[in-house]
Amino acid sequence: MSTGTYAPKPGAAPVGRMIAAQTGLETRMLLRNGEQLLLTVIIPSLLLVLFSTVDIVDTGAGKAVDFLAPGVLALAVMSTAFTGQAIATGFERRYGVLKRLGASPLPRWALMTAKTLAVLVTEALQVVLLTVIALALGWSPHGNPLSVLALLVLGTAAFSGLGLLMAGTLKAEATLAAANLVFLLLLVGGGVMVPLEKFGAAGDVLAFLPISALSDGLREVLTHGAAMPWGDALILAVWAVLGLGAAAKFFRWE
Repeated sequence: MSTGTYAPKPGAAPVGRMIAAQTGLETRMLLRNGEQLLLTVIIPSLLLVLFSTVDIVDTGAGKAVDFLAPGVLALAVMSTAFTGQAIATGFERRYGVLKRLGASPLPRWALMTAKTLAVLVTEALQVVLLTVIALALGWSPHGNPLSVLALLVLGTAAFSGLGLLMAGTLKAEATLAAANLVFLLLLVGGGVMVPLEKFGAAGDVLAFLPISALSDGLREVLTHGAAMPWGDALILAVWAVLGLGAAAKFFRWE
């Protein structure tokens, strides 16, 4: 064969390149979906602006935005890692997309890795947008950025596990209804907009929810300047282990 002659080399691309390509595809699909944008960007932004500028809920001493901004950041993580991912994955499973991808050269673990990376990219965009809005509203954050990053990663792991568990065990329509219902319930009772103290004795139980732990942990760091809220981090870690473990065991591809 002479030099310069085209020599095809059939076979799968390196796993890293496949994950990168799938991550890019998953991210574009998330950002192009109007319903996902409503859930992940518009609703958290509107809630932050509305509750920070209108005296609707008593958020305690200090500026309302100082209480609300960490909670809305937690809500953004939940909306993407749990609600959005559960609905999208549930319908991919229903239409056979996951089954076909599972039969491709892309390993199943790599597909889930790509979905997780797409969630992290989307969350990074959400955090930047919500931070800019909160700063414009007079937010004064404190604390160690690394602690914030650790809490966001733990929260993402916890909500991703729960979202994949729901998408892999329920029918798509049931996942759609259940994911939106859970989103609304945790928005109201998860310490995002309303302090858990307002719920009385029930607040002690609600504090163990992942959204409550993430909201409270971010608030401890960003509002009160705490180093690392280990109690909240432990709650998130337990939810992450349970959720991801159950998803890995019970997830059905068909």
